[in-house]
Amino acid sequence: MDLGISGRVALVTGASKGIGAAIAAELAAEGARVAVASRSRERIDATASRIGATGFVFDSLDLDAAPALVADVEQALGDPIELLVTNTGGPPGNPDPTAFPREQWEAAYRELVLAPIALIETVLPAMRERRFGRIVNVSSSSVREPIANLMLSNAHRSATLSAFKTLARAVAGDGVTLNTLLTGRIATDRIAALYPTLEAAAAGIPAGRVGTVEEMAAVAAFLCSDRASYVTGEAIRVDGGMTHAV
Repeated sequence: MDLGISGRVALVTGASKGIGAAIAAELAAEGARVAVASRSRERIDATASRIGATGFVFDSLDLDAAPALVADVEQALGDPIELLVTNTGGPPGNPDPTAFPREQWEAAYRELVLAPIALIETVLPAMRERRFGRIVNVSSSSVREPIANLMLSNAHRSATLSAFKTLARAVAGDGVTLNTLLTGRIATDRIAALYPTLEAAAAGIPAGRVGTVEEMAAVAAFLCSDRASYVTGEAIRVDGGMTHAV
């Protein structure tokens, strides 16, 4: 299937490893000109070199850095960003949902809600003018079924999902789509930190195993494609059937 993204400029944040790196690699394999960003210069340059992308340093907690990142990417790659994938790591967990200090609440809000919106506000005018744009947020199945111990992620990712739905309706007529990937248990460092083994993580998943970052990336690439032009405002679960909710 030709996804129609060859030559398009893509930016993937949180892309030095895990799901972000896999999505960037998939887009690059489809012919997109890919920029990848993360906090670490060393890690992002290593990933960029491995997948054939261009690396940029970006701290998602620094909201004022979003316009500069977009400008740097567009200057380096020569065209406006047409594919934007916003991806961030999860905030800390705690079995006591009342134990998070205000500083952690505020940091999670900045990273999971305000940072994606800051990037979207920067790239959206050019997307609307060109009448093409694909924006994908990497979220979690916790927006459908809250996950124990992950109070901050549950609360703030749900807020971003609502923001994406609102934005999607506002710009659908301009050829811009906004969709959300709801990750289940995917074999990443995050899952390794939460479970003693991958076998333990797979408990309760109808597919009988955890997912791979490549499986996440395949869905993300489709949502970035020309073929997905009539899919917007959606939250698509990639969880092996784990979520019970309709």
